[in-house]
Amino acid sequence: MNRQSPGTRIRFRDALFGVYAWIVFGGCILLGLLVALLVPGHGRRCRYLAAIARAIFVLSRVPIDVRGLDNVPEGHSVVVANHASYVDGFLLKGYLPARYSFVIKGEMRDIWFVHFLLRRAGSRFVERFEAAGSTRDARKIIMAAKDGESLTFFPEGTFIKEPGVGRFRAGAFVSAIKGAMPVVPIAISGTRAMMPSEQHLPRPVPLRIDILPPIMPDDPAFKDHKVLAEKARQKILDILDEPDLCARSTSDSATTSEDHS
Repeated sequence: MNRQSPGTRIRFRDALFGVYAWIVFGGCILLGLLVALLVPGHGRRCRYLAAIARAIFVLSRVPIDVRGLDNVPEGHSVVVANHASYVDGFLLKGYLPARYSFVIKGEMRDIWFVHFLLRRAGSRFVERFEAAGSTRDARKIIMAAKDGESLTFFPEGTFIKEPGVGRFRAGAFVSAIKGAMPVVPIAISGTRAMMPSEQHLPRPVPLRIDILPPIMPDDPAFKDHKVLAEKARQKILDILDEPDLCARSTSDSATTSEDHS
C-alpha cells in the first residue's frame, strides 16, 4: 500500500487551510460590505469592522500574539509598521483600537468594493505616481493629523518577496510632526511566511504584533522627519529577525562604486 510522505501531508494540510481561510475571508468581506453600507455613525461602523477583521483570524484559528498593547497612547497618535504581506492591514485593523484610520496607496481606489469598504472605515488614500494627486492627498493627511486624527501607515509604501525592512517614506513622520502626535512603531512578524508576495493561498502560520513604546513629540528626533523615520525604523528592526534593506542597498552601492573605480 502506498503511503503519503510527510511532505505531501503537510502540503495537503496547508492547501486545505488556504482554501478554508479564503472562504472565511470572503464571508467576512461580504459582512463588512453590509456593515459599511448599513451601519450609521463612523465610530460604531469602525468598531464593527474591526471586530470583523479580527474574526478573519479567529475563525481561521490563526494564533495571534499581541505584545505591548499598553504602549498605545490614550490620545491620538501615528502608528507606523513594517509591511510584508496583504495580511498586515487586516491584522492591524483587527487588533489595534478601532479609532485608527489607515493611510493606503491610491491604487486601491480602482477596486470599487475595496475602495467603498476602506473609505467607509475611515481610510485615507495617497496617490503615489501622479505628482498633483500625491501633493493633494498629502495635504489632506497632514490636515487630518493637525485635527488630531489617529493614523496608521505602512511607510515602506508596498511590500516585496525579499525579507527585510526598506526605506520609510516621509508622509507618516511629516504628519506626526505637524500634528504633534506620538509615533508608535509596530513590528509585525509572520505575515510574510503566511502569505508572501505572489502567493495565492495563505499558510497556517502564527502571527505576532509587537507594539513598541511611542516616540513622543518632545523627543529630539521630532526636529527632522528623516531622523524620526530612521529612529522608528530601527526600533522595528530591533524586534524583527529580518535584514536592513537600506544598509544592504548602501553596501551594494559602495561595492559597485569600488568596482568602477
